[in-house]
Amino acid sequence: MLRAPRALLPALLAAAALVAGCASSVEDKTANWSTEKIAAEARDEMNGGSYDKAVPLLEKLEGRAAGTPQAQQAQLDKAYAQYKGQEKAQALATLERFIKLHPASPALDYALYLKGLINFNDDLGMFSWLSRQDLSERDQKAAKDSFETFRELTTRFPNSRYAQDARQRMTYIVNSLAQYEVHVARYYYDRGAYVAAIARAQRAVADYDAVPATEEALYILVKSYDALGLTQLRDDARRVLDKNYPNSTFIANGFKGASKPWWVLW
Repeated sequence: MLRAPRALLPALLAAAALVAGCASSVEDKTANWSTEKIAAEARDEMNGGSYDKAVPLLEKLEGRAAGTPQAQQAQLDKAYAQYKGQEKAQALATLERFIKLHPASPALDYALYLKGLINFNDDLGMFSWLSRQDLSERDQKAAKDSFETFRELTTRFPNSRYAQDARQRMTYIVNSLAQYEVHVARYYYDRGAYVAAIARAQRAVADYDAVPATEEALYILVKSYDALGLTQLRDDARRVLDKNYPNSTFIANGFKGASKPWWVLW
């Protein structure tokens, strides 16, 4: 093993000590700031879109104002800054900690709303069928987590200022998840995997009541049963389709009869 010449050891040790000294003497510019000044600086950074600079300020504020409403607000602001700064995993972790530590906080409805919103925007997979990705490999966990959080918000805080928006997003999520199942079913049908297509179409019909995707799900059942020669099941599915959608354009035009996407006017 190579060793430094003895004559160089003192110089190397001195250099190491100098580096260590520099690292430990980094000045904390907030050392003499009041909590109000830290909060104001953090707000300025957030207003300017510098979320990465706001987060450490909010962390300092949370520590110095520990046990006060100001610390709780700093924690919520930090979660928002992390979310806007594309640090979604960190934002969710911050919110989980807030919800656990402050179950009686008057801002709990906002914490739940922000948590739901992060997952809502994260990876709903609403338009994944437009890509070339195998739909059967999509993960809908974020959408389901978002729905459950919004449901908790609207159940516990029905009169919250965030409740109405949360309800609208819940409807959107349900429609999205149902449409996801239908597009996976169609994916399998187009490839001749009729049993798999039936399973996904049945899931859409059973799990999501009265959503726009139900019509196509029933049509996929009709076509898949027919392709497998299961005439009784085909006729049963057709009767359900005719009863619920007497003017269905799928019957007349096949898959080309799909109407304008449900999300266009959301």
